[in-house]
Amino acid sequence: MVPKIEYSQVFPTILVGDITAAAGFYVNRLGFALRFTWGEPPTFAGVDLGNATLHLQQGASNVTGHSAVSFIIDNADELYAFHQANGVEITVPLDDRAYGVRDYAVKDPYGNTLSFGHYIYTQGPALKIERVDVPVRLEKRLAALLQDLAEHKRMSIGSCLEETLLHTFERVGDNVASPHTLNTLRYIEDLKKKHGIDYDTHASYRFEE
Repeated sequence: MVPKIEYSQVFPTILVGDITAAAGFYVNRLGFALRFTWGEPPTFAGVDLGNATLHLQQGASNVTGHSAVSFIIDNADELYAFHQANGVEITVPLDDRAYGVRDYAVKDPYGNTLSFGHYIYTQGPALKIERVDVPVRLEKRLAALLQDLAEHKRMSIGSCLEETLLHTFERVGDNVASPHTLNTLRYIEDLKKKHGIDYDTHASYRFEE
């Protein structure tokens, strides 16, 4: 019987010819953050992209071909522009794929391929629905934040509320309870400061007109 193993972390490792040079490329050209180096001189390193860590190991590949690692990120367009500006070798241009991801691929100086993309939630068959008017009254500052957020996401206020409501029906443990990416959550924090929202998530229970 196969044991039930819970996923914690995965650390892909790719082979590079020079750890110091490779770490410099990943940090300065690809936008990763240096997590650690090991050895003197270094023969192993870790670089982070968000909460994902990629290990770099010095050595020559003993198999035909090179490594390939794929990253799902918040905003592929933004990182693509950054890589283009840095002169990174782009082997597959950014585009929407039939498998539901908008992605592209680059190659590092050692022949390894890295792809970066974000999910496309607008793909799939159209869902025929009927909308109804619902009387909604919101706290003034929260309503102002919702207006700004909807504009930021290029959505109507109603669509933004629908998205948020559907996500609240999911369990947090399934990693889908929030409809917002990490970048959008950081933007929401800025909006909370902009509109003076100083109450917590459960404050609505204490709202009084």
